[in-house]
Amino acid sequence: MRLRSAIAAVALLAAGAARAEATHPCSADAVDHARKLLAFHFGETEMTETVDDTAKQVGTVKALRGSGRFDVLEVMGYIYKGEYRMHFIYAQIPGDCVLMGQEILEASDPY
Repeated sequence: MRLRSAIAAVALLAAGAARAEATHPCSADAVDHARKLLAFHFGETEMTETVDDTAKQVGTVKALRGSGRFDVLEVMGYIYKGEYRMHFIYAQIPGDCVLMGQEILEASDPY
């Protein structure tokens, strides 16, 4: 009985790890939007702008209307010494990347 429990636990861990490593279908779209958002936020600048190559799903949020939910993808961006966290909110529509919202916050301690 203990062996079955151990095998089941290992299988669950492996399935969870595979799911965590899976790339969201809208990851590339989020990275593309991150570059545009960072450029828009800062305008023309001589400082180097860089954006992470991948987006990670950080959860879901409830739609403002109805009972649907949106996926939230996070991309980190950098300008000079500044680090910026960008969230891109996508509708959960299979086969489509419908951007519903976005936000950008500087990752710093103002105090």
